[in-house]
Amino acid sequence: MSMDWTMILKDDSGVTGWTWRVGNYLLLSMSLIGMQVRSDLEFPKDRHYMWKTGQWGRCMGEECGTDGVQSRMVWCIHSEGWTTHHSNCRHSDKPETHRPCFKVCEWHQDLFEWEVSEWGLCVLAPFQSNELKPRTVECITAQHGIQRRKVHCARTSNRTAVTERICEFFSPRPALEQACLIPCPHDCIISDFSSWSGCSRTCGMGLQHRTRHVLAAPMYGGANCPNLTQTRTCANVLPCPVGESEHHYSLKVSPWSECRQPQHKGLWMSGRTMLDFTMGDTERNTMKRHIQSSQHHHHHLHHHHSLKSLDVEIGYQTRQVRCVRSDGKNAMLSLCTLDNGPGTFQSCIMPRDCETSDWSVWSPCSKTCRASDMSPGFRVRTRSITQTPIGLGKECATLEEKEACNIIGDLLPNCPRYVWKSTDWGECQVASLLSQQDRRLNNVSVLCGGGIQTRQLYCVQVPDNSTPHHRKEVSRPVNGHLCAGELPSAVQPCSIPCPQLCLLSSWSSWGACLHDNCMETHGRKGQLVPEELCEDEPPPKEVSCVMACSGDCVLSSWSDWSSCSHSCSSKNSEGRQSRTRTILGLPGEAKACPAATALEEWRTCNDHPCITFYWEASPWGPCIEDSSMNLNGTGYWNGTATCAVGVQIRKVVCMKMGIGPVIPKRCPESARPDTIQPCSLPCKKDCIVTLFSEWTACPTTCLPVNSSVPSQSRYRFIIQRAANGGQECPDTLYEERECEALLVCPIYRWKTHRWHPCTLVPDSVQQGMTGASESCGKGLEMRGVSCVDEYDEMAAVSECLRWAGPMPSRFRSCWVPCRDDCTFSSWSKFSECSGCGSRRTRKRTLTGRSRKQDRCQREDLYPLVESEPCPCEEFVSQPYGNWSSCILSETPAQGPLQGWRGRREARDCGQGLRYRAVVCLDHEAHLVSPDSCSESGLVEEVCHIPCPLDCKLSDWSPWSACSASCGSGLKIRSKWLREKPFNGGRPCPKLDLKNQVYEAVPCRSECGQYEWVRDPWSVCTINIVDELPACGEGVQSRKIRCVRRDSGDLVSSVNETLCDLEEIPLQAQTCVLPCPNDCVMSQWSQWSTCSIPCNESSVRMRTRHMLRPPVADRVCPDSTQTEPCSLNSTCFNYHYNVSSWSTCQLSEHAICGQGMRTRLLDCIRSDGKVVDLSVCEELSLPQSWRLAMNCVVDCPFNCILSDWAPWTECSHTCGSKGVMIRSRSMLQQAHEEGRPCASQLSQTKPCPIRPCYSWLLSDWSPCTVEGAECGEGKRERNLTCVVHWSDWPDNPHPSKTVEDEKCGDRVRKESEQELQQPCFVPCPGDCHLTEWSQWSSCQLTCLEGRSFETVGRQARSQAVVIQVLENQDSCPHQVFETRPCKGGKCHSYEWRTSAWNDNERSVWCQRSDGVNVTGGCFPQNRPTTVRHCHPPCTKPFSHCKQSGVCGCEKGYTEVMTTHGFLDYCTKTPGADNKKADVKTSSGRLKPGTTQIQDFFGEWSLQPLGPDGRIKLWVYGLTAGGFILILIIIAVAFLFCKPSKQSKSASPPQKPLTLAYDGDVDM
Repeated sequence: MSMDWTMILKDDSGVTGWTWRVGNYLLLSMSLIGMQVRSDLEFPKDRHYMWKTGQWGRCMGEECGTDGVQSRMVWCIHSEGWTTHHSNCRHSDKPETHRPCFKVCEWHQDLFEWEVSEWGLCVLAPFQSNELKPRTVECITAQHGIQRRKVHCARTSNRTAVTERICEFFSPRPALEQACLIPCPHDCIISDFSSWSGCSRTCGMGLQHRTRHVLAAPMYGGANCPNLTQTRTCANVLPCPVGESEHHYSLKVSPWSECRQPQHKGLWMSGRTMLDFTMGDTERNTMKRHIQSSQHHHHHLHHHHSLKSLDVEIGYQTRQVRCVRSDGKNAMLSLCTLDNGPGTFQSCIMPRDCETSDWSVWSPCSKTCRASDMSPGFRVRTRSITQTPIGLGKECATLEEKEACNIIGDLLPNCPRYVWKSTDWGECQVASLLSQQDRRLNNVSVLCGGGIQTRQLYCVQVPDNSTPHHRKEVSRPVNGHLCAGELPSAVQPCSIPCPQLCLLSSWSSWGACLHDNCMETHGRKGQLVPEELCEDEPPPKEVSCVMACSGDCVLSSWSDWSSCSHSCSSKNSEGRQSRTRTILGLPGEAKACPAATALEEWRTCNDHPCITFYWEASPWGPCIEDSSMNLNGTGYWNGTATCAVGVQIRKVVCMKMGIGPVIPKRCPESARPDTIQPCSLPCKKDCIVTLFSEWTACPTTCLPVNSSVPSQSRYRFIIQRAANGGQECPDTLYEERECEALLVCPIYRWKTHRWHPCTLVPDSVQQGMTGASESCGKGLEMRGVSCVDEYDEMAAVSECLRWAGPMPSRFRSCWVPCRDDCTFSSWSKFSECSGCGSRRTRKRTLTGRSRKQDRCQREDLYPLVESEPCPCEEFVSQPYGNWSSCILSETPAQGPLQGWRGRREARDCGQGLRYRAVVCLDHEAHLVSPDSCSESGLVEEVCHIPCPLDCKLSDWSPWSACSASCGSGLKIRSKWLREKPFNGGRPCPKLDLKNQVYEAVPCRSECGQYEWVRDPWSVCTINIVDELPACGEGVQSRKIRCVRRDSGDLVSSVNETLCDLEEIPLQAQTCVLPCPNDCVMSQWSQWSTCSIPCNESSVRMRTRHMLRPPVADRVCPDSTQTEPCSLNSTCFNYHYNVSSWSTCQLSEHAICGQGMRTRLLDCIRSDGKVVDLSVCEELSLPQSWRLAMNCVVDCPFNCILSDWAPWTECSHTCGSKGVMIRSRSMLQQAHEEGRPCASQLSQTKPCPIRPCYSWLLSDWSPCTVEGAECGEGKRERNLTCVVHWSDWPDNPHPSKTVEDEKCGDRVRKESEQELQQPCFVPCPGDCHLTEWSQWSSCQLTCLEGRSFETVGRQARSQAVVIQVLENQDSCPHQVFETRPCKGGKCHSYEWRTSAWNDNERSVWCQRSDGVNVTGGCFPQNRPTTVRHCHPPCTKPFSHCKQSGVCGCEKGYTEVMTTHGFLDYCTKTPGADNKKADVKTSSGRLKPGTTQIQDFFGEWSLQPLGPDGRIKLWVYGLTAGGFILILIIIAVAFLFCKPSKQSKSASPPQKPLTLAYDGDVDM
C-alpha cells in the first residue's frame, strides 16, 4: 500500500517550495545528506599492499527515483604509492564498486545552483617550503600567482546556503582557485637628491639636509623605499657669542579636540541649540499634509522626522598650548606666554554623518540583445541624500552603483542590423559636364553620351528574413549614426545612348540621269551567277556572217550608242544619241563604199516627260495611346508590368518636282507610304516613398518654467519617382509637430530663517581652562534652513538637494564684544560720484572708551574710511580679430537629410557677407556684454567672391585638306587656347606645344576624279603623191580632253595637269588603209590578262581575224600578237592598305562617353597607285584589318559638393575664441577637365564676444598658527568671481573681480572646493615631515613594453627632516601614498655610465624619459665603477690602459714578456721628456694619457730594443723589401719585351676618321 498523502514544504522565507510524496522526499534527503564521497584506504592485506577507492560517480538510471546506481573505481596500491595488480590485495576485503542511489530528476536542478563570488586578487603562489618570498633573481617577466573565490550551494528560491553535496549531483563544483600571473617585483623608485639645505644654525654647529621623493611605490613584493633624507652636520665660521642662551623657546599648540557637548547640559542651556522654524506668531510651526493633485506631486512628510533631519547642535572643543625648547623638550609656559595668547577653547558644530535613502530598484539591463562584440551590459541603481553632513561628519558615500548584466546573452534576441539603402538613381545629366562656353552654344535637350547621376542615401534596419516581400522594399529610415561602415557612393557616371548612325563615306559626284528602264543596260555592271538563275534563253553561241569578197568595201561594226543628250523630253528639247562605223578597206574599181551619212546613225532617247510626281513622308510622331486597343496593364509592386501598345502617325503628301504639294491623285496610289504603325508605350511607374521615420525623441526630463515647447520631426525619402503617367509623389516629405505636454520641473527652494543669538563656550569650560570671568569673544550663531515648494509647503530635504542645489550655510562665526573691545559707529552713506573713473567713500568713528585706547587708533587694523569705484555706464566698442571668409547666403536643407536632397551645383561666387567680432569695453577696458554696444555683437561687410572662369578655346577651324591626294588619309581641324582658367575654373584639355587641341577623321581622295576622254580616231590619211588610189600606210589622229569623271559633261575640258600625265593617250598613230587587193584584218582584240600575282615568265596575247581575203599574190598579216608579262608594265600585283586611326569620334550631341575610332581601306597596285577597292575585292585578297574600334572619352566630371551643413553652436559660450563652423563634404572628385573643388570645405564665423565669469581659486596661503609660533595650524584660499576673456589666465587682458551672482551659486562652488586645510608649522628643533611632494607622472605596469594594467599609478611622499640630533628618536616615519590615474606610459630603466677618468667612472640608473632615478635597474647588470688590470701594473712608469692591460707612460716603450705581459718600460731615445732615473721616478705620479695615445701605444711596432739597438726584424724587413723590388722589375721586363714583326705584314690600315654629324651623343 503506497502512501498517498502529500505535504507542503516551505523554506525559511515562507515561500512554498514544492509538493512531494513523503516517501520520496525522505529518500532524497537521506541519500543526499548521508552520502559519503571521500576516498579512503581500506582493508590492508599486509603492510605493503592495500585497497584504494575513488569517489562515487553520478547516480545513473533510466528513470529518476530510487532505481539509480552509483559506481566508483577500486584499485590495489603499494604503500609507496604505485599501483599494482589487484591480486596482490586481499580479495575478500575489496570494497564494493556499486551501490543503489536516488537519481535526481531534471526538475530538481531548478531548485539549487552553485553561487560563486568574484575572483579575488592575484597573490603569489607559495614555494614548496610554503614561503611567500618573491623569486626576485629568477623572475624575468612575471611570477606565478593564485586567485581564489568562494563557492557554495544555494537554494534558488531564497539564496540560502545548503550542503554542497546537493549541487554536486547536478554539476561539478566550480574551481576555487585558478592560476594567474603577477609581474616581477617592482622595487621602489625614487628621484635624485635635492640640493643641500641651509645650515640650521647661523653660528656654531648645525645640521643641513637634502631629500628625495618617491616616483613609483614598490609593488608585487619589491624592495621597500630607502631613506628619503640625508642629514649632515655643518659648521659656521662664526662661533656663537658667549653668554647667549643655548636654547630658544616657542609657543606650540596642539590640534583641536573633537567637538563634544558639556557633561552637564543644565549648566549650559544654550550649549545644545535646537532650531525651531517659527518666524513669528502668525506662522505655524507644524507641517501641512500635502494634497496630491494632477499637476503637483508632494511627498508625505512626518513633522518630527523633518525636524530631526535639520537638527543642529553646538558643542565646544579645546586644545593644549605648550612651551617647547629648541631641543624639543617642554618648558614652563611662562617662558613663552605672550600678551594675546592662543585660544584654548572654541565653539563648534556637533558632527553629523551624511544620511542617504535606500537603494532604488535596479534599472533594466542596458544590453537587451545579442551583439557580435559579446560585451556585457550594465544596470544601475541610485539613492539620494536625505541628510547632508554637518561639521566634520562623514561625507556621503557613493550615490550610484553599476554592475554587469547579461554577460553571456545567449538567450537574448539578436540585435538589429542597420544598412545603408539608396533611392533610385536620378536622371542622367549631361549638361552639368558642359563648360560655361559650351552651355551657350549647345542645345541641352538633345545632348547624349556620358553624364552624371545622383541618388539619396538613408539608413534602414535590416528586416526579418521571414517576412515575405512582394514589392520594392520600403523600409523605415532611421538615424544615419546607426549605420556603421563606409558610406556608399551617391554619385556615379552614366550614359545616355546616342543614335547609332551607319558610318558612310562622303557622296561621290552625281552620274548621268538615267530613265528607269530595265530593258536598257546603261552600262550596268553585274556579277557572274549560275546560268539557271537567268530565265531567258541564252544568246546563240554561233551566228551567220558575211565574208567580204575581193574588191568589196569593208566596214567596221557599229560602235556603242553614245550617252543620251537629255535626261527627259520636253517641248523644247529631245534626247538623242548616235553610233558610228568606219571604212576598214577600200573597194575595187567597180565597187564603192557607202556615203558618209550612212556611216552614222541617230535615235531618240529618254522620251519620257520631264514633269514627275512623288510621295513625301514626314518623320514618325511620338508613340501615343491607342484608345481602340485596351491593352493597358497595371504596374505591381513586385516590379512586373504589362505595358500598353500605342501607335505612331506621320503625314504623307504628294509632291510635284520643283513645284510643291499637289493633290494626291497625281501620285500613284500603289507607292503611297504607310501613315500609321503600332508601337510600344513605356511602362507607367508610380512614385514609391519610404515609410515615415520614427518621430525624433522628445526631452525625457521635465521642462524648466517659461521654456519654449520642444518639437519633434520625421521624414521620408523618394525611392522611385513617377514616370510615364504614373501616380505622382506626395508633397510632404518632412513633418514637424510640437511634443506632447511635458511635466514642468517642480519648484523647490531653500528657506532660511533668522539667525539666533551668538552662542559661546560655556562659562564653566572657560573658567576651567583660563579662569576668565567675562562671557565674550568668538562664538557661533545658527539659523534654520528648511526646504519648501512653490506653495511654501515643507518638503523633503532631498528634493531641495536635487532641484535647488546645496543647502545654504546654517551657522557662521560671530563675536560677542568684550569690555575692552574697540567700538565704532555705523558706516555713513557713500559720498557722491564725480564721474566715471572716480571713487566714492564712507566713514565711521570710534565711540566710547575706544577713542582713548591706542590700539583702536591703528587704522591698519581698524580702518575708519572705506572707498569703492563709482559705477559707470560708458562703453566703447572696437573691432576684434580678423574678418571671416566671405559667406554666401544659402537656404539650408530642411530636415535631417544632410544635404542629399535637391542636389545642385553650389553657388560658390558672387556677393556675400563677411563678419568681424566687436568687443565692448567699459571705462576701465574690461570686457562687458556686447548688448551694451551693439545688437548682434558683429559687424558686417559686403564682399565678393570672384567667379571661376573656365579655360576657353576657339571654335573649330575648317577641316584641312585630306592628307592623301589619292586614296585614304586624315583631315584635321583644331582649336587653340584663347583664355587660361582663373579662380578655380575648368582646366584646359591636354594641349600640344602650340597650345592647340585637334580632331582627326578619315577621308578619301578620289584617285580618278579626272580622266582622259578620247575622241574617235580620224580617217586614216594617206599621203597622195599621184593620182593612184589612196591606200597603204597613213596617219590618223584624235583629240583628247581632260574632263571630270562622272560629271556628265564630256565636252568642256579642264586643265590637263589634273589628269595623270603618265597615262595620257596617244593623239596620233600610223594606220594602214588596205588597198583593194590587200587582205583586210579586223581591229586587234584586247590583250589577254596576265596571271595575278604577276608571273613574269608568262606572256599575254591579242588576236584579230580576216575580214576580206587578198588576191592570190597577196598574204594576210599575223592574226596573233604576244608580249611577255612585265611587272608594273603589263601586269600588276595588288594589296590592301589602311589609313591612320582617327581620334575618338562621338555622336554629334555627345560630350564624352562611348565613341568610335575609324580608318579607311585602300587597294594599292604594285606600282604604288591607288585603284578602286573592288579590284582587291574581286581578287578575294585576305583582309584582316579592323576598320573600326570602340573607344571612350573620359567625362570631365565637375567636383560635386554636398550642401552646407547648418552652422554649429558657438565653440565657446564666452570670450574671443568662440566660432561657429559649417562644413560640406566632397561627393565627387573632379575628373579630367572637370571643375576642381572649391578650396573651402569649411567656413568659420565669429561669435559675439561675451564676458566670461569664472570662480578664481587663489593659491594656498602659508600655514599659520593663530596666536602661536608653531604647532597645528591651517592654510586657506579664497574664492572670488572674476570677469575675463576665454583664454584666461594666459590672456594678457587683466581680469576684474565682479559680483558673485554673475558666476553662479557660490554655495555650490564652495561645497565642491576645499577652502581650508589643516597644516603643521614645525617648531625649532622638531623632527617633522616635509610637505607632500608633487604627484609623480602616471606610470603603467608593463611586461616587455606592453601594458599589464589599464590603470596607472602615481605616487607622492613626505620625507623626515631632523633639526636636532637629540630628537631623532622621536621622528615620525617617512610616508608615501599612491593613487590610480589614466593616460599612463610604460617606462624602461637602464644603466648609464660616464667616461673613464683615472680608471674610475660614475654609474647611475636612468628612466626612459631621461629622469635619473634610484631603483628600477637590475642590480645584477650594474656596470663596474673602477677598472682593474690583471695582474696589477706595478712596474715603474706603467699604468692601466682602457683595454685592461698594462702600458707605459708617454716617452717610454713597452718591453713585453713571452706571455704578452709588460716586463718593464724603457725610455724612448730622442724623447723630449725630462731625464729621470728609474729609482727616483718610480714613485712619481703618472702623466695622464689619452685614449688615442693608449690605442697607438698598444699596437705600434717598436723598432728599437730595450738597449736602444735596432731589432733584428727591422733588418729582415728591409731585405725582404729589396728582393720584392727586384722581382717586380723582372716581371715587368718579361711582359713589356717587344715581339718580332711577322714577314707577311698586313697592309697598312687607313686611319679611322670620325665625322661629327651634329648628334648630341657625339
